Amino acid sequence: MSATPISDLATLLASMRPELHAGAWAWCGLPRGASTEGVDAIATLREAEGLTLVVDEAEALARGWRVAFRSAWITLTVHSDLAGVGLTAAFARALADAGVACNVVAGIHHDHLFVPHERAADAMTALQALQARSTG
Repeated sequence: MSATPISDLATLLASMRPELHAGAWAWCGLPRGASTEGVDAIATLREAEGLTLVVDEAEALARGWRVAFRSAWITLTVHSDLAGVGLTAAFARALADAGVACNVVAGIHHDHLFVPHERAADAMTALQALQARSTG
């Protein structure tokens, strides 16, 4: 991984290297004030209506939480700059053209894409094709 985040769009696209994580990931909503002690969430977002958590599906089911969205998790392993312009638009367009919905969470180092679990292979194909078109 590059020590310096990459902001050049051509370089980002050519070196995205999407990686599909094993398993299924559950998007769950908890009411405001609900305890999340001991929860191993990979993402959380506080909204006026409550807390959104992304957790391993097995954890959600074990806790009896309703799963609002069952997803696959893809990480673009390129060290993308949070201030970079165009990467999200490019992969969103590629996925939209393939008919794949996508929810994005940007981390300090990487972009994380959550797509419908049953469309994971289609998403990987679209992302790998985008990277291949951008290399060269």
